[in-house]
Amino acid sequence: MSPLVYYGSVINPVSLKLFKANRCLLAVGSSGNIDWIVEDVEDWVVQETMAAHGCVDVEVVSLRDGEFLMPGFVDTHTHAPQVPNIGSGQQYELLEWLENITFPMESNFSNVEFAERTYASVVRRVINSGTTTCCYFGTIHLEATKILAEIVNACGQRAFVGNCNIDRNAPDHYISPSAEASMSTTKTLISHIKQLPLNPHSVEPLVQPILTPRFAITCTSPLLASLGELAASDPTLRIQTHISENPSEITFTMSLFPECSSYAGVYDSFGLLRANTVLAHAVHLDEEEIKLVAQKNAGISHCPTSNFNLSSGVAPIGRYLDQKIKVGLGTDVSGGYSPSILSAIQNASIASKVLAMQHRGDSGASAGFANKQLSVASLLYLATLGGAEVCNLETSVGSFSVGKSFDALVVSVRDDSGNPAIWGSGPAPKSLEGMLEQFFFCGDDRNISRVYVQGKLIGGTAHKR
Repeated sequence: MSPLVYYGSVINPVSLKLFKANRCLLAVGSSGNIDWIVEDVEDWVVQETMAAHGCVDVEVVSLRDGEFLMPGFVDTHTHAPQVPNIGSGQQYELLEWLENITFPMESNFSNVEFAERTYASVVRRVINSGTTTCCYFGTIHLEATKILAEIVNACGQRAFVGNCNIDRNAPDHYISPSAEASMSTTKTLISHIKQLPLNPHSVEPLVQPILTPRFAITCTSPLLASLGELAASDPTLRIQTHISENPSEITFTMSLFPECSSYAGVYDSFGLLRANTVLAHAVHLDEEEIKLVAQKNAGISHCPTSNFNLSSGVAPIGRYLDQKIKVGLGTDVSGGYSPSILSAIQNASIASKVLAMQHRGDSGASAGFANKQLSVASLLYLATLGGAEVCNLETSVGSFSVGKSFDALVVSVRDDSGNPAIWGSGPAPKSLEGMLEQFFFCGDDRNISRVYVQGKLIGGTAHKR
């Protein structure tokens, strides 16, 4: 089968300081992986270049002026059952917000019909927002979380899905009766996800299980120990949880685990801190915790929209990057008020500027990222390849290179996208770099015309919804 060739403007992250922006020919094979890429291709050499790669009479998807191709977004932290709560509970900080807003909503997922109806809408919204890979928290309910995994798989999104492990410090209507019961749910869900139909274009399942201790406050030591044992039995099994989001949360956690010297140390003591652990928030890590996270090569999901919205604080992402810690972005719905990574990008930029203003004029500023504004290149990296690194998927997704999956977005900043926030016409054509910046700070789902995972069109305004 002949490859499908895309021609036009392409944005491709390279590092935290660099991305490529040029006109390319990019060929996607029948496997959904990228067969070849040629950069800086002018119109008059398109056919010649294709012929040199054995592509004659091959379908070419040509992007219009004002459109560009970029890697899909990676959302390293969100809560699928909280989407109905977006925009609610703005007056609370974390622990009160959980009690008054979140736990009551998540309890509704004991109703299977409610779960089916809600998750179908949730996953569609997330995909159409440009997220090609997503780390989903479910609830404590086995059947509902099975449904979530099935819907994600049927929609063709790449994802990690886990049920929340909770056996204390939650309402009576939203708690597992024991550590054993919570583990039983987890193991059954893992088996169910591993038996989901394999995408014919993918060697690896698009949907994979992930261990999900909600956070240390809601897990007893026996439950965390059992999760650690399960993790030890399968080094490929990802782990996701929360850490150091809010000062009150940290105080409460340390009162529950007085034998540990830090919040990060709690997870490490149970074998839950390793290279495929995703730590959401990390707003208030101390120096020893930063060193421990770096040593274990765990990843951090930066959720700035939520951190502002719940008054949690400003995570010092530049410091973490300087310590070579893997960092991606998370929407953290519904602590975050948008399912789009674009919101996380915008607020990550603002968070970095807040820190830069607070340290304006400091002597001895480093040459690294600490206390400095994040550039467009850095924001692009965190939203794509950085997130892939956090999920241990960087060899498969996050950027365009030969052999990687074609997980991609076609973005339009044209007037006909229908977004009044973007000025699509002007006296002179915009640079490709300028179009990316405009999309990041003024764009929304109307500007995402196509969403591809493993070469298959699964969403966007051009997709039949």
